[in-house]
Amino acid sequence: MASQEQLELSGLIKSVHQRLRESAKQSDAETVWQEHVRDAKVLKSYADAMHKLATCYWDRTMEVSCKRSNSRIEWVVSSCRSYFLGQTPLLYLFREKEDKVMQAIDSSFRYEHKPYLVEKIQLLDVGSCYNPFEAFEDFDVTAIDIAPAQPSVWYCDFLDVSVRNIDRPSFSHEERAVDVLPKEYFDAIVFSLLLEYLPSPDQRMRCCQNAYQMLRPEGILLIITPDSRHQGANAKLMKNWRYTLAGIGFTRIKIEKLEHVTCMVFRRSLFPEVGQRWCAINREAYMMPVLNIPQDFNESSANDNDDSGDRQRTEADDVDIRDAFAGLPFEDS
Repeated sequence: MASQEQLELSGLIKSVHQRLRESAKQSDAETVWQEHVRDAKVLKSYADAMHKLATCYWDRTMEVSCKRSNSRIEWVVSSCRSYFLGQTPLLYLFREKEDKVMQAIDSSFRYEHKPYLVEKIQLLDVGSCYNPFEAFEDFDVTAIDIAPAQPSVWYCDFLDVSVRNIDRPSFSHEERAVDVLPKEYFDAIVFSLLLEYLPSPDQRMRCCQNAYQMLRPEGILLIITPDSRHQGANAKLMKNWRYTLAGIGFTRIKIEKLEHVTCMVFRRSLFPEVGQRWCAINREAYMMPVLNIPQDFNESSANDNDDSGDRQRTEADDVDIRDAFAGLPFEDS
């Protein structure tokens, strides 16, 4: 069972997310976010809690219980390697599929492809916290966060970062911050439990649009989102994400339900027409170009939950925490 410390740490994480969403409903989401980014005390508490949960509970639990197949870190690494590396990278399979879609749109379609060259996988880890991917030698990692928990993580607000045509990321070493991120530079970008942090659907969309700009054509965006419900329970929501991201220019090439999370890989298509065609064929009445999360629809006011600092945590509260931030290790050890 989850320990009291786990529940307290995850409760802190949940309360930060919930307050942001509630504040964004009552006032301008951009103002709310900027105030949050300037709140050093809250950011440090959040970073410390996330770091401890990930390294002392989640990662360790996966290692001890031999559940590495349920590790979000291992899933990202494996997905990247199978897509970019080896004798038959999946990148070329999906390239062929895109060509067939384009030929279905226009029978005269022809395109001369170039090899996609990779020495090390250039990976941007957004909301990294403690830079877990630096341990893998076949990755060249740029780890960023608004509250870095390790010196190897650079400060950066991904919603507000400058994106330009430069050769490599530009850093301020004195401030340990990112100045500029390059267009069409990264092979892979990771959003692990990131989009739920942002208080508004528009901000989540902007994050994905920024990722699209920074990815090389045929690069991949890996999104991991909390999901403790049974497989298929959030199918409509995930399909709407697919529809929304297809409108930006992404094609979903993989979706997998792990314990407490849903993991997805989106490919930056060479041709925008591929995503447009998918949208035209598969659009259903409920679909809209918006990135909602379950908490947008079903959470009560933060004030209702925080009206008494001395209130004892109930079993219902524990379930609420489990559902609201299910990406952390709530399984029995």
